[in-house]
Amino acid sequence: MWCGKNSDCGRVVFIAGPRGPRGYTGLKGDVGPTGPTGPTGPGGQGGGATDSTGATGPTEPTGATWPTGPAGATGETGPTGPTGASGATAVNPYDVFVKEGVLGGDGSRENPFGTIADGYAAVEPEGTVHILPGTYPVNSTLQIAKEGVTIEGSNGAEVVLQSAVIPFLVTAPDVTIKNLAITSDNPYPLEFIQVGGSNFDLLNNTIYGPEQAGDSSTRVVNRGVVTQNGVQNFTLRNNTFYSLRQPAYFNPSSTGKAIFNTVFDTRGYVVDGAEVLFSGNSWGLPQNAVDIALLSGTTTGAPYDPTNLLSAYNSDANISDQR
Repeated sequence: MWCGKNSDCGRVVFIAGPRGPRGYTGLKGDVGPTGPTGPTGPGGQGGGATDSTGATGPTEPTGATWPTGPAGATGETGPTGPTGASGATAVNPYDVFVKEGVLGGDGSRENPFGTIADGYAAVEPEGTVHILPGTYPVNSTLQIAKEGVTIEGSNGAEVVLQSAVIPFLVTAPDVTIKNLAITSDNPYPLEFIQVGGSNFDLLNNTIYGPEQAGDSSTRVVNRGVVTQNGVQNFTLRNNTFYSLRQPAYFNPSSTGKAIFNTVFDTRGYVVDGAEVLFSGNSWGLPQNAVDIALLSGTTTGAPYDPTNLLSAYNSDANISDQR
């Protein structure tokens, strides 16, 4: 063995032997306790200082307001145009109104017809003709042939017959005449009302004739009411009859009642074969020649017998029993 320049003479060189097998890894030891937290270091220096706000600049002065100019003159108002025609008012044909002397009416309360005949012509069956205050001259017969019609007067409404005709001829059933004054300018030899329809009602009327000289037996045969033969179920109630030949003449086979009426200065009710219930009637002055006359052919028994009770039930009526 020699040693040259730059050689490793004098250094022992070990030659590595082959690697031995790897040994087993040892078990992991327990984690040791956490050490104490160290002190917090000093904070870093903050950012730079905030610049101060600059001064607000001066406000510009508000400009001057110009004054409002004067208002212009109002122009003239143009002329008002003509008022349009009023729309037609619907007239109720079940309530028709009459005012004596009115021209061109339509039957409404505000614009009534001028005659009873016009009112009746316009009314429907079961309707009412309202007769407003006034005097109504009659020169022709009004035939009431519509079922259920009512002819109703207001206080101060008076019908004045001026011709020898029957003012009211009732031929329909269920007709009512009420709250009227009915008279004539002369004593005509006719009745004011003739009844031919069943279930007729005459209520709260005053029926009278003009004064006639002398005893009632010499008077013209003017009558308040006459029933036709066989008419059924009429009612005369709360009426006043005077200055007549008879308040009512009841013809054969007619039936009905006369109750709570007042009669004076006549020859009394005449029952000619009719069946009439009398009750509550009274008699004024001048006295009637008789109050109730029962003619030959009139039934005996109810509703007339005994006649002393008939009299008692009618303010001590003077009964002339001619049966």
